[in-house]
Amino acid sequence: MLKKIQFDQIRQGMYIKELCASWMSSPFWQKSFLIDDAATIEKIRQAGIREAWIDTSRGCDVLAPVVKDEPAPTPVEPIEVVEVAKPVAAPTPYSEIVPTSMDAELGRAAKIVGKSKTAVFSMFSEARMGNAIEAEHAMPLVEEIATSVMRNPGALIGLARLKTADDYTYMHSVAVCALMIALARQLGLSDEETREAGLAGLLHDIGKMAVPPEILNKPGRLTDEEFVSVKEHPSAGYEMLLEAKGVGKIALDVCLHHHEKVDGSGYPKGLHGDQISLYAKMGAVCDVYDAITSNRPYKAGWCPAESLKKMSEWSKGHFDERVFQAFIRSIGIYPVGTLVKLHSGRLGVVVEQQAGKSLLLPKVRAFFSSKSMAYIPPVLLDLSGPGIQDKIVSREDASAWGLKDVNRYWLGDAAENM
Repeated sequence: MLKKIQFDQIRQGMYIKELCASWMSSPFWQKSFLIDDAATIEKIRQAGIREAWIDTSRGCDVLAPVVKDEPAPTPVEPIEVVEVAKPVAAPTPYSEIVPTSMDAELGRAAKIVGKSKTAVFSMFSEARMGNAIEAEHAMPLVEEIATSVMRNPGALIGLARLKTADDYTYMHSVAVCALMIALARQLGLSDEETREAGLAGLLHDIGKMAVPPEILNKPGRLTDEEFVSVKEHPSAGYEMLLEAKGVGKIALDVCLHHHEKVDGSGYPKGLHGDQISLYAKMGAVCDVYDAITSNRPYKAGWCPAESLKKMSEWSKGHFDERVFQAFIRSIGIYPVGTLVKLHSGRLGVVVEQQAGKSLLLPKVRAFFSSKSMAYIPPVLLDLSGPGIQDKIVSREDASAWGLKDVNRYWLGDAAENM
């Protein structure tokens, strides 16, 4: 039976169905959980959460008040209690979410990224230990990521790209989730399809928990035997998700088939063309893009624009062309974080794409003069703005110019918290 209680009624042994708070303000990544120690209650108190829904069929009920010196109550016939389902507020339609600027979204996106890393680490650790995954608990996380992407896709997608080699496996899943959501919207999928695509992105690599860590994180070239072990992760993940709670057909499909290629040279089934679903084709593009833009144990990531160039060279055999072109439109020809050279000779980093405007005219923060070979006071340029004559003439390699930490120029004030 579901029951709404006040914070001072919470005690060990209760099963929390849902805290009366947003996912971001909750100190737990799970929506539902058992209170098994006093520390959990203390976390709820520190978060300022005053009410919660408990499920008395799965845990303790509230303590009955102690009444002294009262006569025993007269026995009465028991009254049947009918459980009334707690009404769940429908999510805000994505079309009604108001877009925001990069500066406005970066702070919120940074919090979501940080909490997402913890949530995915916990979920994947459960999988590595052989425990069944409760994927339904991940949906609030997917919803927060989706809401941020609708407000400004470049913020969370850009931040998720700044992962380290050590946390690649977990943050890769967060990044692919965000990329799948952005791509789903570009393809005109419904809100529900978009959520399912996001969950699929979050879970697509769960099978890597069946790969020995020493192989998964090996800095050098894999042996043939080790490569075979890695290639088994889609099938391993599929088996894990079959046992999980709250996993639909889309997540199962993307998990199993995100390494298939349209020319039939992929794995594990060697599917080709229309044998591969739209969602698996989406997963293939998002998975590869984040993989090649990220720092890995064995190589540094490529810049976003260079990665798109490489992918376009592979696209005829590897990716579905319609999906790949939609992906480019979703993140831009010059994605956030790309170092570019302007016609004026200044170097700058792409800060933000502009919805409804040319993909060739993003916002750029110029900070270096290629003529004087010196840093200049950073200036934000809206290349689509009136009177702006400057334009992008090329993408650049930061190392070729001796530039370090160019990311701080698109992160702005958020760089201090990274």
